[in-house]
Amino acid sequence: MWSTALAGFGAGLSLIVAIGAQNAFVLRQGIRREHVGLVVAICTISDLALIAAGTLGIGALVTHVPWLLEALRWLGAAYLVWFAIGSFRSAVRPGELHESAADGRTARAVALTTLGLTWLNPHVYLDTVVLLGNLANQHGEGRWVFASGAMVASVAWFSAIGFGGRALSRPLGRPMTWRVLDSIIGLVMIALAISLVLG
Repeated sequence: MWSTALAGFGAGLSLIVAIGAQNAFVLRQGIRREHVGLVVAICTISDLALIAAGTLGIGALVTHVPWLLEALRWLGAAYLVWFAIGSFRSAVRPGELHESAADGRTARAVALTTLGLTWLNPHVYLDTVVLLGNLANQHGEGRWVFASGAMVASVAWFSAIGFGGRALSRPLGRPMTWRVLDSIIGLVMIALAISLVLG
């Protein structure tokens, strides 16, 4: 039982740790100290729902509806480019961004961005629903133990980068740090958008 849970934890962590749009945004919100709990909660609950869906066998449905993944691919790419443009604009005026962080974006705006970066990414469905779901179902009756391990990994990871980023907000709060961070995030978003377009 414990070995199955640890296998799920390892598989979940290996899929979620890769640098991506969602992780970059969670870290950024942590460093900004802006609605961190909300962002972590949305990412975690979404991941738990996707892992559960994959364990229930919905991954087979996803693979049989190719037009849905194709639509998500183009929507996701467009959204990532839009987000990258915002990051580059913030990098040009980091002082202004940092000063406005006290006022911050509304919880609704942050929540919508988090949902967009999570649910408009076709890799989420391929990795979490299809791949992780298939791995879970290979454990037969222990599939929910495996899924539980993956879910724990999700909770641990998003909490670590969100609240860890918040803990580092003071040493990383200089305008030049924001300029570099937003530039890197913008480049990551563009690279991910290109990878989506190229399939």
